Amino acid sequence: MIQAKSKMSYKQKELFKKIGFYVVTNILMIIFLSPLYISIVYSFKTKSEIAYTGLSWPKVFHFENYLEAIKLSNFMNAAKNSLIVTVGVVLIVTFTCSMAAYVIARNKGKIYSAMYYIALAAILIPFQVVMLPLYKTISNAGLMNTNLGLILAISGFQIGYNVFIYTGFIKTVPIDIEEAAYIDGCSKFKTFWSIVFPLLKPIVSTSIILNALTAWNEFPISLIIAQKDVAKTIPLSQYFFFGQYSSELNLAFASFTMAMIPIIILYLILQKYIIGGLMAGGVKG
Repeated sequence: MIQAKSKMSYKQKELFKKIGFYVVTNILMIIFLSPLYISIVYSFKTKSEIAYTGLSWPKVFHFENYLEAIKLSNFMNAAKNSLIVTVGVVLIVTFTCSMAAYVIARNKGKIYSAMYYIALAAILIPFQVVMLPLYKTISNAGLMNTNLGLILAISGFQIGYNVFIYTGFIKTVPIDIEEAAYIDGCSKFKTFWSIVFPLLKPIVSTSIILNALTAWNEFPISLIIAQKDVAKTIPLSQYFFFGQYSSELNLAFASFTMAMIPIIILYLILQKYIIGGLMAGGVKG
C-alpha cells in the first residue's frame, strides 16, 4: 500500500513538472513572439488605427504601407548594403576565427594560452572605449561610408566571442583522425579544411546565425561609419520614420517587419544546429 502511494506520488510529481514546464515555456514563447506580432499588426494599419484599435488584428490590410516604406526610406539600397556587410562579416569571421581557434586548441604553450585569453578579454571591452580610435582608424584608411569599412569594423568586434566558441568546440573533436591524416602526408592546412572543418558544422551554423544577426542589426558602428545616405544600412534607414514632432509608426513597423524576414529564414534553416553548437562550444572553452 505504501509502495503504491509512493509510486502515485512520484507520478504526480512528474506530471506537475511536465505541466509546469509547458506552462513556463508557453509563457516565454508568448513573451518572445509578442514583438513580432506587434510589428506585423501595426505594419498593416494606418496611424489612426494604431491609436484607436491597439493590438487588435487589422480589419483591413494596408499593403501600401510596405510600398511607401520601401520608397521613402530607400529600403532597397539599405537592404543591399546590409546584405553585403552581413555576408562579408560572416565569411571573414567564420574563416579567420575557426583557423585561429584550431591553432589555439591544438597547441600547448604560454603563447597560445595568452592568445586565447586576449581574445576573451576583447569581449569585455565596451564599445565606447574604442569608438573614437575606430573612427580615426577607418577615416585615415579612407573607408568612411563604405561597406568594406563596416565589414572590417564589425568583424573585429566579433573575433573574441567566436574564437571562444570555436576553441571549445574543436577541443571536443578527436585528434586521432588528424594524426592519421598527418601520417598520410596531409599538411596542417589541408587537414583542417578537409577533415576538421567539415566536423564543425554545428558550431559553424551557430556562428553564422549569431554573426549574421549582429551584422544585420548593427547600429552604433554603422552610425559612425555610414554617414551618407548611399552607405546606410537597414538600422539607419529606420531613422527616417521618426521626426522631432511626429512618427510614422505604421511605415516604421512595415520596415521592421521586412528587415526581420531574412534573419528569421536563416534561423529556421540552421536552428537544429544552434543549440548543439553553443552547448559543445562552451563545454571545454
